[in-house]
Amino acid sequence: MTTATGTGTGTYTPEPGAAPLPRMIGAQAALETRMLLRNGEQLLLTVVIPTLLLVLFSSVDIVDTGKGKAVDFLAPGILALAVMSTAFTGQAIATGFERRYGVLKRLASSPLPRWGLMAAKTASVLVTEVLQVVLLTVIAFALGWHPHGDPAAVLLLLVLGTAAFSGLGLLMAGTLKAEATLAAANLVFLLLLVGGGVVVPLDKFGSAGQHVLGLLPISALSGGLRDVLQHGAGMPWGDLGILAGWAVVGLAAAGKLFRWE
Repeated sequence: MTTATGTGTGTYTPEPGAAPLPRMIGAQAALETRMLLRNGEQLLLTVVIPTLLLVLFSSVDIVDTGKGKAVDFLAPGILALAVMSTAFTGQAIATGFERRYGVLKRLASSPLPRWGLMAAKTASVLVTEVLQVVLLTVIAFALGWHPHGDPAAVLLLLVLGTAAFSGLGLLMAGTLKAEATLAAANLVFLLLLVGGGVVVPLDKFGSAGQHVLGLLPISALSGGLRDVLQHGAGMPWGDLGILAGWAVVGLAAAGKLFRWE
């Protein structure tokens, strides 16, 4: 006597199709974060340089930062520099070379949309920035930093600053050649380090220069953080507006002009 066994129709039938969009973005963000944290050059730019600048300029009287402890002036600016180094400089260079080596071309053939890739990269940047902020905050406290102000204002500044710099970095990486992106991103980093109110107060550039430089995203971010953390000011709506404007323009332009290859 034999017993027949069988399975229902379609039990082993594959179901092709893309994963839900949030899952795709999450998986890509996790991959981007692992790649970023494994890259020694990126860690030099995003962790080592801001840390050295914070310790050096807080310990040695190189730049006149006004009344009070130097670290109280420098810590907010270095936090802004950390955001720029990760969201703009590091991301622009890494994405530019991914585009050159065909990584983005292969991603373009996947169901992940262009804006989804940008969202994943921005999410990975946010994770890295959390680690940066924690490390720099611990070092600043060890140097005698005494911050003030509303943490919600600080968080909003950091998020909008990340969006602004991320959009500009992706725009550069998606429109220029990799070598040009490498040179331009590093040049912009150095120029904004000096002229963005990070370690040198903007009033050192005169009234006209101060007004022009104050419209830059790094100046708005460092100035807003300094107003809140050093002076205990309320919500810095002016600086938030500048950052929001750069974020909208940068992300919209990157979404429209970004090329996969």
